[in-house]
Amino acid sequence: MSTTPPSSVLLSGGTIIVCPEDADLLDVVRDGALLITGDRIAGIYDTAHPSNLPAGTEVVDCTNKIITPGFIDTHRHGWQTGLKTLVPNTSMPDYINRVAFSASAFYTAEDVYIGQLAGLLEALNAGVTTSLDHAHHIWSKETTKAGLQASIDSGARVYWNHAFTGTPTYPFSEQVAYFKELAKTVSRPDDLTTMGVAYDGWTYAPAEEIQELIALTKELKTPVLTTHYCGGPWMGDNSPELLHRHGVLESDMAVVFSHAMGINTSSSLVLRATNQYISITPESEMHYGISHPNAHLVQDQAALGVDTFLTFSTDMLTQARIWLQRTRSRVFDRALQNWRIPVNNPMSANQAFLLATRHGGLALRRPDLGAIRVGAKADLVVFDGRSPGMLGWVDPVAAVILHASVGDIEHVLVDGRFRKRDGKLTFADYEGAVVDRFLASAAKLQKAAAERPDPVLEGRFWGGCEYGRADEVNISRGPGTGYGTQFVHRH
Repeated sequence: MSTTPPSSVLLSGGTIIVCPEDADLLDVVRDGALLITGDRIAGIYDTAHPSNLPAGTEVVDCTNKIITPGFIDTHRHGWQTGLKTLVPNTSMPDYINRVAFSASAFYTAEDVYIGQLAGLLEALNAGVTTSLDHAHHIWSKETTKAGLQASIDSGARVYWNHAFTGTPTYPFSEQVAYFKELAKTVSRPDDLTTMGVAYDGWTYAPAEEIQELIALTKELKTPVLTTHYCGGPWMGDNSPELLHRHGVLESDMAVVFSHAMGINTSSSLVLRATNQYISITPESEMHYGISHPNAHLVQDQAALGVDTFLTFSTDMLTQARIWLQRTRSRVFDRALQNWRIPVNNPMSANQAFLLATRHGGLALRRPDLGAIRVGAKADLVVFDGRSPGMLGWVDPVAAVILHASVGDIEHVLVDGRFRKRDGKLTFADYEGAVVDRFLASAAKLQKAAAERPDPVLEGRFWGGCEYGRADEVNISRGPGTGYGTQFVHRH
């Protein structure tokens, strides 16, 4: 980890994207400065060189750079990093059987730890300063502790939400007892890692288990609960209405509903009445075919997430960009179907930016995250405005949402500390302590996964809808379709 920083840092000369506390509005300060004192933003100035700075302030030249809030990922499974590129063409049933329900057979606590750590550092490198991790690596006390410890060690801001799913070897009651034990070690308000609860058993678990889970959240004053909410043909209908009937929405606890494929008018009214949020994971929902037919109608109660980044991007720039264009295309199509030529654009870059930043903080009930204003947490990203891809920008929001890449990110700060500086992670001995260790784990995991038989998908998905095949596209003029094979065997 990096050494203790000076008590104050001035980011001088940059263009700053600011946001008030009580509105979805952005403003820009050009050639200004941002003062960090401790873990908070202490001042925003319209000059690059303000006077009366605290003694010993470190000045960081941000001329020609864009300063944004840190990005917030509201749905993530961090432990899966070691399986990257193994399932680029997978479907949701295939993923569930190949990864989610079978990884416990070949994952060790070491694999969970180093995968979680490498994944969070990958996210920090991409400007993701806060992650809500739906941690479903809960196969034993050892794998549970490994994921939590990696989150703590990463230096990222992590809501590590323990997924309660009892197994024959690690039953629900033992998970609850160990969670309480762990909570005693992660309880200070200044800790970057916060323990929360993830639970998907609302529609099928025994009533006694559900009540015990609710009692646990009350006893420990759990700040965030998250659940997979798919619905429709996907089952898993952990809807806002259902959780509202259990009495968990009208409290101080934030509840984040991931995906919300089946969201309808009634669900949206419950979200608005209780001020709870959904997490849209655009790339995931398109990759797996989960879809999101109505999520664009509930964006006032929505934030963005990444999900299973072993299969695709880990950065929020990509998620915001995909969601922006997906929503634009959907609304444009509706106009074109009525033979109307749209004269306006239905969604703006500003809106996509807010979903990836401020709305993530609001989903966690942390208005001090995902926004640049005095008093907010100093979780910040600095983009190089003179990189080849950014060169020539005027609108900084459009530059970030539509043109920037991870390679344009020069600095990342969490809680006022540099986690990436001058284009490089500040994690101590990253190559030796993380890269080599991770690659050894990944090689073992990938070999074990590649040797496992393909899942047999027949009958019905969780007893509901029948399995079927999507039409395979053809990109070839000659024989075959061009679909090809996977290159997963090293020798």
